[in-house]
Amino acid sequence: MSVSAKSFQHWLSSVAGSMSHAAVCRAAGIKRSTLAQQLVRGRVSLATIAAVSRSLELPVVTSLAAFPAFQDLASGITAPTQAEALSQISDTDLLQEILHRQAAAENDAAPGTFALSGPHHRSSVRAWLDAVDTSELRQKVARQASIAPQNLSAQITANRLNAELAIESARIAGVGLTNGLVATGFLSPAEAGWAPDARELALHQVADSELVLLASHRLDVLGRVLRRSEDDAAAVQNIWENLG
Repeated sequence: MSVSAKSFQHWLSSVAGSMSHAAVCRAAGIKRSTLAQQLVRGRVSLATIAAVSRSLELPVVTSLAAFPAFQDLASGITAPTQAEALSQISDTDLLQEILHRQAAAENDAAPGTFALSGPHHRSSVRAWLDAVDTSELRQKVARQASIAPQNLSAQITANRLNAELAIESARIAGVGLTNGLVATGFLSPAEAGWAPDARELALHQVADSELVLLASHRLDVLGRVLRRSEDDAAAVQNIWENLG
């Protein structure tokens, strides 16, 4: 997803003043040639806007909301549901929590605590979509964004989703518009308006049975992904052996 170069230039002049493009790029950690190419093509990526915003210590969501396509983004910030917060906890951390609870129950003690790993884990996009899924969410997103379902599926399998699709998914699902951007790693939870302990609270409040069922679902999905990967690897190996 991108915005027009003209609107970017207007926004940049309003927030960076007289800073040169070279200075902006140095501060944002962007190659000068990258920005120049985007301006020549007439489209500037959202990643560039985010990088510039962070370098100027501006809220990324507020910066994006300055562009017409995202003007409702800031007002659309809503705390994640419990399911959304849990979706941004890795499989390993879910299993760790189960083990802690089991050990505590066996020893008649309080469950131990541990620091959660980052929210953007190996299946964070799929987990978030599953957490907010309404009837045929993926199909609705594909139709609304005029994208082939198989292309959307490929993004999800690769654990990525462009900003436009993440926001559109949130709109259709009726959840906070910035929440999908956390799942994709585009925004940090803090930048998306999440409470600092949102994920920890969701994890501690979920019932044992629900936690086990969630972990079981994640492992089932992981098992299917690994099976496909192994089948693909075996097929490639078979081709090489036949060429042999």
